[in-house]
Amino acid sequence: MLVQLSIRDIVLIDKLDLSLDLGLTVLTGETGAGKSILLDAFALTLGARGDGSLVRHGAPHGEVTAVFELAADHPALAAAKAQDIDAADGLILRRVQLPDGRTRAFVNDQRVTSQTLRAITRELVEIHGQHDDRALVNEAMHRQLIDAYGALSPDVAQVRAAHARLRGLHVEIRGEEARLEKARAEGDFLRHAFAELTSLAPEAGEEEALAARRTGMMQAEKVAGDLRDAFEAVAGDGSPLADLSAVLRRLERRQAQAPELIAPATKALDDALTALDLAGQALEQALRDAAFDPRELELVEERLFALRGAARKYSVPADALSQQAEAFAAALADLDAGEAKLKRLRLEAEAAEADYSAKAASLSIARKAAAAGLDAAVTAELAPLKLEGAKFTTHIGTEAAGPDGVDRVEFWVQTNPGTRPGPLMKIASGGELARFMLALKVALADRGSAPTLVFDEIDTGAGGAVADAIGQRLARLAARVQVLSVTHAPQVAARASAHFRIVKVSAKDMNKSSAGKERTVATRVHSLDDSARREEIARMLAGATITDEARAAAKRLLEGER
Repeated sequence: MLVQLSIRDIVLIDKLDLSLDLGLTVLTGETGAGKSILLDAFALTLGARGDGSLVRHGAPHGEVTAVFELAADHPALAAAKAQDIDAADGLILRRVQLPDGRTRAFVNDQRVTSQTLRAITRELVEIHGQHDDRALVNEAMHRQLIDAYGALSPDVAQVRAAHARLRGLHVEIRGEEARLEKARAEGDFLRHAFAELTSLAPEAGEEEALAARRTGMMQAEKVAGDLRDAFEAVAGDGSPLADLSAVLRRLERRQAQAPELIAPATKALDDALTALDLAGQALEQALRDAAFDPRELELVEERLFALRGAARKYSVPADALSQQAEAFAAALADLDAGEAKLKRLRLEAEAAEADYSAKAASLSIARKAAAAGLDAAVTAELAPLKLEGAKFTTHIGTEAAGPDGVDRVEFWVQTNPGTRPGPLMKIASGGELARFMLALKVALADRGSAPTLVFDEIDTGAGGAVADAIGQRLARLAARVQVLSVTHAPQVAARASAHFRIVKVSAKDMNKSSAGKERTVATRVHSLDDSARREEIARMLAGATITDEARAAAKRLLEGER
């Protein structure tokens, strides 16, 4: 609830501090005393549009602060926490109005935008008057109020969950369809590429091995002649091996005659023969290695050409062709799996749509039942408010499926028998609208209501029994939520648990010099005790001249409400 309202330098209000409590609080005063200014200032803290003309003449800026104490689970606290505002101890709203029209907003001393301020205060306060756009005339609120009246929050939550699932499936289906459409366009290419690489059967490291083999064969062709000449010289017909062997045998036969002379020579010749033999073997092996079939070179070159051509075609290294073939195979498998997945998603969407439709239909039935109950409750309140022939109905139509179901909810009224019913805002006059609003709020009681309700002169033009009926209903509401009412009706004021009187104070009244003439300088608000309340209600009954009869009537009103 609202526990304190402080206003500084707003129009005629230079300084005002109000402490408020639960129950019905009324604000009374003569026309022009400043009641509307007070409400305009309060609306400023709730996010209303700023206006430089609100700043008191001569002041650098105006400022309004509202302090709220709320239950720990109140949505306004959750909205504040969503903006990283510490709201554990309630909410302090402050709005600074500058003369140039700009404003600054603060929540718990943290700077916020006007949009954020409105989001936080949306469920804090409702202001009801003949022309206020925060009242229940907002059609977007009607469905929410029916749900609150019928305690349908669990049903609405189920519909929202079903809608979210259905919407999520539709998004997934669209994404899968787009992916598959692209995949289908590439399907022929994928199949051809996979077949080509499968037929090629590339192996890791194959290109390097073939390139080395090709280089070796080409080099071998160039050195083969030299190898043959060398082999011929070492081990062929022109080889010295036979002559050297014959010389070595003769020397070995003579070695016994002169060993010191012959032994070194025979050893050297033996080593030379061994070296020549080894050289011959090496040359023979080299000739065998250098020998190749020209067809083999042709085949190697063809294979290299095929591998490198495929690598260029698919823009991958030759060694990655096998992995590319696997990727094509996976893409083809994914295409097949995607078709199956799309079919499954469509079946799931059909089931989700049926589930949503069933839940939305069930919610519609529950809303119609709740609407019937609300219609009867509101209509029962109309006769005492001098709307005997009027009728209140909830018109439920159908709209496109959404998170809140398929119901378009609108409050309709019929002001007199035989007249055509229509939307509340279009049919009811200003005074009728205010009374319809009051009847609706009484029927809703604390369901779907903000913790603080403000009624701005909803008793305008009402008198006698109607004003008393309005007072009764405001008092009933105040048993459940905090109610503030600006009123001209003594019957309403008599039912209040707290009473404030708003007055203008002139320079003369404040004992200040005013250059020889009275000048209104400020608006003041006085909290009235029992005696002052009686005098104020007597003024409301009698007008400018308060008579003893008016005081007696005021006393009877006050005593009748105890």
